[in-house]
Amino acid sequence: MERKYTLGLYEKSMPQFLDWEEKLLMAKEAKFDFVEISIDETEEKLSRLDMSSKERIEMQNLMCKVGIPIRTMCLSGHRKFPMGSQDPLIRKKSMEIMEKALKLADDLGIRIIQLAGYDVYYEESTLESKKYFLENLKTAAQMAAKYGIVLGFETMENEFMNTVEKSMKYVTLVNSAFLKIYPDLGNITNAAKIYKNDELEDLELGRGNVVAMHLKETVPGKFREIPFGAGHVDFENGIRKAWELGVRKFVTEFWYTGSSDWKEDVKRTGIMFHNILEKIEE
Repeated sequence: MERKYTLGLYEKSMPQFLDWEEKLLMAKEAKFDFVEISIDETEEKLSRLDMSSKERIEMQNLMCKVGIPIRTMCLSGHRKFPMGSQDPLIRKKSMEIMEKALKLADDLGIRIIQLAGYDVYYEESTLESKKYFLENLKTAAQMAAKYGIVLGFETMENEFMNTVEKSMKYVTLVNSAFLKIYPDLGNITNAAKIYKNDELEDLELGRGNVVAMHLKETVPGKFREIPFGAGHVDFENGIRKAWELGVRKFVTEFWYTGSSDWKEDVKRTGIMFHNILEKIEE
């Protein structure tokens, strides 16, 4: 019987030296349903936004050939070029990145773009940066509406937007069908420990607005490169809550760190989360 959910593999869980065919084949071998492409702040990743028409067609053909699509995008390039920057040239660049990301998503069949949830990253957050951020978010949502692609906030590791509750402030202010929440279960678990609240109650505050979920392991105060099972994230109850909220698309977020066993890590991750999801969907 066909599964009621899809499970994606974050691109950065695999070595950067692999080509796209190798990455898609690895995802298929590990029983994932799709891959999440990374558009981070590096020049190498940002240059993907300028792929030629020929390159985009080749990517489409490759997805068909392998039988594994790219269906979500992690757009963290705004960390370097934030929507709330004091510099008007940086703000202009941020919106150029947004337009290009939407066009690439449209061409490749990507349904959801995960947005980094902060007004600025390398600058100080101020009332003015938050004002610029909101103005540009409203424009970004209108741009997304043109393409019919959903933007979803990632709950981050900083104070600005580390909970679903904080994300909902901007979702409410923008009030668009194309700006929602794509939370990181590991990050909101860490935030729950800081604020002494419950991450499941935090997820509940996003009811009707949560479109997908990142599954990442964390420990208090650390947000990256924690092996699954070595942290404090309650994946089963977190996924169960997301399921209750109507979420059916999940992405495992972890990183290739040079291990010679990376292929086994990818496979083990797929098995772990399929087991949890299959139990929940029964």
